[in-house]
Amino acid sequence: MRLTILTPLLAALATAAPAQAEDYVIDTAHAFVQFRIQHLGYSWLHGRFNTFEGGFSYDENDPAAARVEVTIDTASLDTNHAERDKHLRSGDFLDVDAHPEARFVSTAYAENGDGSAKLEGNLTLNGVTRPVTLEVTAIGAGPDPWGGYRRGFHGTTTLTLADFGIDYDLGPAAREVELVLSVEGVRQ
Repeated sequence: MRLTILTPLLAALATAAPAQAEDYVIDTAHAFVQFRIQHLGYSWLHGRFNTFEGGFSYDENDPAAARVEVTIDTASLDTNHAERDKHLRSGDFLDVDAHPEARFVSTAYAENGDGSAKLEGNLTLNGVTRPVTLEVTAIGAGPDPWGGYRRGFHGTTTLTLADFGIDYDLGPAAREVELVLSVEGVRQ
């Protein structure tokens, strides 16, 4: 009798699909790619990229399998000052005519067990591809009011401009830029 009950249960377990990663498309209306850099060591200059797209894959049962990919339109740089933006888009900095996109593709993701994680990947900026590590915080996940499901993360990293071929002299305090990616994805 026991074997009769267990056999269908074991067969169902053996054929059940394993948990799979969920794919998310970044909701750009609720996501930001921002940066800040010191200006001559006297103040902070803040900016953002207004146009970007991407997605990520995440499995709560296998976080190490997470994947992230983001593409940024470098010409969408916005520091709230048209002349400065024009200069930052020039060959002195991002050279957006030659390099219209920046791209991040993840290579590894490791959770720390406290809601934080390290996301490693390759960033292509100004025609140069280099490995970078982002410090990531999980913001939350759950249903939205429209019947969808969302998940959000916040990540930060510091880039050395010269590593990406940007060597315009803004003073010793402005050799690094802090990059912030705040993403909310909608499950597909």
